[in-house]
Parts: sequence; structure tokens; C-alpha cells
Amino acid sequence: MFHSIVTHLTDDTLISLYAFSVELVLVVTILTILLLRLCRWTENLDAIYVAIVGTIVALFALMPIFPLDITASPMKLVPIGELPRVEIFTGMLVYDGFSVVIKSILLLFLLLFFTLVKITGVTARADNTDFTTLVLGASLGMCVMASANHMLTVFMGIEMASVPSFVLVAFLRFRRTSSEAALKYALYGAGAAGVMLYGISLITGILNTAHLPTMAARLAEMNLAGMSSTETLVLSLAALMTLAGLAYKLSAVPFHLWAPDVFEGATAEVGAFLSVASKAAALALLVRVAVGFASLDAAATPLAVALESSNAEVAVAAEVEPLQVAMLQEEAEAAPEEAAATVDSQERTRNFLGIVLALVAAVTCTFGNLAAFTQTNIKRLLAYSTIAHAGYMMMAVPAAVAVSGSHPALAGKFVAYLALYIVVYLFMNLGAFAIVAFVRDATGSEQIQDYAGMLGRNKTVAVCFALILVSLVGLPPLAGFIGKFAVFASLAEGYQATAQTYLMVLLFIGGLNTAISLYYYLRVVKVMLIDSVGDETPPISHPIGMLQSGYMWLLTAPVVLLIVNWEFLHAWLQSAVGTLVS
Repeated sequence: MFHSIVTHLTDDTLISLYAFSVELVLVVTILTILLLRLCRWTENLDAIYVAIVGTIVALFALMPIFPLDITASPMKLVPIGELPRVEIFTGMLVYDGFSVVIKSILLLFLLLFFTLVKITGVTARADNTDFTTLVLGASLGMCVMASANHMLTVFMGIEMASVPSFVLVAFLRFRRTSSEAALKYALYGAGAAGVMLYGISLITGILNTAHLPTMAARLAEMNLAGMSSTETLVLSLAALMTLAGLAYKLSAVPFHLWAPDVFEGATAEVGAFLSVASKAAALALLVRVAVGFASLDAAATPLAVALESSNAEVAVAAEVEPLQVAMLQEEAEAAPEEAAATVDSQERTRNFLGIVLALVAAVTCTFGNLAAFTQTNIKRLLAYSTIAHAGYMMMAVPAAVAVSGSHPALAGKFVAYLALYIVVYLFMNLGAFAIVAFVRDATGSEQIQDYAGMLGRNKTVAVCFALILVSLVGLPPLAGFIGKFAVFASLAEGYQATAQTYLMVLLFIGGLNTAISLYYYLRVVKVMLIDSVGDETPPISHPIGMLQSGYMWLLTAPVVLLIVNWEFLHAWLQSAVGTLVS
């Protein structure tokens, strides 16, 4: 008996460690960077090179195309579409195709991000050790967010990603604006964390569990229609407070107030990290929580299983025990009412989550676009653009929530659409912040008016930035159109499948906001391509070299070329994420 228990625990631990390989590689990379700093003959080794090597090793350990099936004996490589869902570390985390996709996106971003940091030299060589360990530590938390399967890991992942980010914002410690931005960021983060933790304590206390699938099952079994108004209010409040932490990481309204000041005070490189990696991880966690709560099949709940067993017992007892038959039949008569209550509870949960998320998405993208109109600093404009795009990307989640009960395969398809948007968004936003960093180094300015005459001063900057900005609008034939069209398609298909009016309203708001955003994106394009250089326009004192130009084209090329053949990317995402709900 003891031997079997030990064997089982050992096998479970080994399986969990295999599934946790990306996070382990990041931890080893952090420790290696810190240890190299202690040795005299390696203390001058640039930590960014070690971080790039560690990221590549993590990507190979993940194997995005043919990941490792840890349930097979022996373990084997399988196509990502055949990767089973496995809970690891006693259900604290989950290993599936969706987590592989998000971690792949994060690791690809890290490779491009560390390359950008090396090109710009934003940090002194002596500070690279601290900078890279903070970035890798935050990325470790984001990987935990992508795999979270328990409320404790949800909260832990958010905090692991947030705390290093506070320091990254203030990394240029001699700049007053950076210190002020970091202080605001930390204060908002502490407030959002406290609100979220209180909401988690409420909802786990009500459901008597913190394991996400079990929470969804118990929520499905609760008779929400029969609850008192006080109980309903507490449950709704707990859900809203829990979503507060996710809204903070997404910079969604009303938890967006930190974003403009933080993006302006931080370096453009750190802004890119917060804009892309943080948003990807937060959206993944939002999908885990929202779609996970809404997608549980009524037939899979403990109540349904018990009813099925009861019917089987009736059939067996009919042959041997008439009194037992009468008792079981009496219980069976009450079963339809309980089953109806379960279905009603699930529908109420989906409607509540769908409407709340749709409202937040609509307000977020509208506010982000309108607030960007009057900005004169390019980083503040991109901050509000980030807020607006967070709203756009969130639109796929209420669509997935709405169809998760009746059409689970369709819900998985919508999550794949969201992942497609995240991939396109990675190249667009990282490219935009990279160009801002290069222009900052060349001119010393981050004001929009100082981009005047850029077509004549540096054609690469003007052309690449113009293409990226037009793509951020979502206009064809650039890649931004693919991502935005995919999210809008999820709303249209979701409405056709469920006839939920709020999905069509959200689609209309998304289309209207796309038209609104034309003004401020094209205003920057007009300044670069049409406006002439003024007397106060700073000159390009440090020429933008071939390395910077090559990096700009590296990020602009996918924005231009993905529209030609994006089916391979969509097919990979669809096969990986398509079974997330079912």
C-alpha cells in the first residue's frame, strides 16, 4: 500500500515537472544570470545574451507544434490538436493546447523584446542583470497566469507578474517621471489586488472550493433563482471584485487610470512589455476564469451523475426490492425540477458574465479611442491605443461565454480568434514602441509634432510606422484587419447561434470605434508624411543605423505579409484551442 502511494506521488510529480518545463527553464535562467554575476571571470558577461539563450531553450522545451503528451506511457510527441488536458500539481495548474499557445506567444515576444533592449541599450551594461531578471520573473508569473486552474494560482500569477513590473517602470531611477509613474502603478496594483483577494475569499467561501472546475460545477448546481436577494448580491459582488484584478492587468475601464502615466513615465521598451506580454497573459487568464465558469456541461455535474446513477438503481431494484423502487421513484420525480434548476443556474451565470464583460469591453474601447484624440505625447497616445485594443480583444470573450453551453466547439473557435488577434497585436504594438524608442534615441523627443517631415528625414521610420499605425486601425490589406475581423466575426456568429442582443450591440460599438480611431492614428501618419519640418523640430542627431532599420522591417513584415497567407497560423491556433471548452 505504502509503495503504491509513493509510486503514484512520484509519477504525478514527474508528469507535473515535465508539463512545468517552461517555467523551470525560466527559473534556471534567472538563477544562472544571478550566479554568473557572483563569479569574477563571468561578471562582465552581458545578461541579455543569457536571457536570449534561456528563452530559446524554453521554446524548445515547450515544442509548440508537436508538444509532449505527458499522459502517454512512455511520453511521446503529438500534434498540438491531440494534446489532452491534464491537471498538474494536484489541480493547481493545467497543461493543454491553450497554455502552449499563450506561452509560445510570450516566449516569441521575449526573444524580440530582448533583441530590442540590446539594440537600444536602454539600460547600462551593469544594470542588465537586474533588468533581465525582472523581465524573466514577470514572464514567469505570466506563464502561471496562462495555466492557472486554482484561485490561489490566479492571484499568485497576477502578483508575480505585477511586482517586477513596478520596478521595471522605475528602472531609470534618476528620472522623476519614471519614479512617479512606478508609484502610481504600485498603488493601483495594491488596491486592485486587495479588491480581487476579497472577492476571491467571498466566492470561494460561498462555493467551498478554490479549484476552478469544481467551482464551476458547484455554481452550476446552485439554484440561483431560489436564492435570496442578499445571497445573490453577495455572489454578484464577489464575481465583480474577482474580475477587478483581471481588469487592472488589462487596463480595462474603470481600472485603466494607471496606464497613461505609467506608459509615459516608463521607457518605450518597458511600455512594449506591459502593452503586449501583460495583455496576452491577462486575456488568457480571463478566458480561463470566464469561459471555464460558463462552459460546464450540465450532464457532467455531480448532480447529473447522481441522477443517472439513481435511474440505474431503480432499474436494478425493480427486480428485487419493491419498497426500494418506490423510494427511488419518489426521488426521481424530483429530479427534473433539480435538473431544470441546474440548467437555469448555468444560463443565469452565462448571461451575467456575458453582459458584464460586454459592457466592460464596450466602455474600454470607446474610452481608449476618445481619450487618444487630444494626446501630444506619442507614448500616451499608444497607451490609450493599448486600452482601446484591450477592449477589442475582450469582445471575443463574451461571445465565447454566450455559446459555451450550447455550442462548445464554437466557443473554442472564438478563443482561437482571440489568440489570432493577440499574435497580430504582438507585431503591431512591439513594432510601434520599438520605432518610438529608435526615434527617441535619434532625436531625444517623444512628442508627436517632432515626427514632422519624417518621410524626408528617415524613410524607414516613416514607412514602417505608417504601416503599423494603419494596421492598428484594422484596415485591409494589413494584418490588423485579420485580428479585428476575427473578433467581430465571433460576435456575429455568436449572435446567430444564441440570438443574444448584447452581442450585436457590441459588434456595432466595435465597428463604430474602428471608424473613430481613424482620426488619431492617421493624424500621426499625416504629421510624418505631409507636415514639413519646423524651426523647433529636433534634428536626428544620432542616425538610425542598419541594425535599427532591420529590426523595424522585421516587425513590419508580418504586419504586411500575414494578410497573404494567414491560414497556417489560424489552423495551428484552431487545432490547439478548439477543444478548450469541449
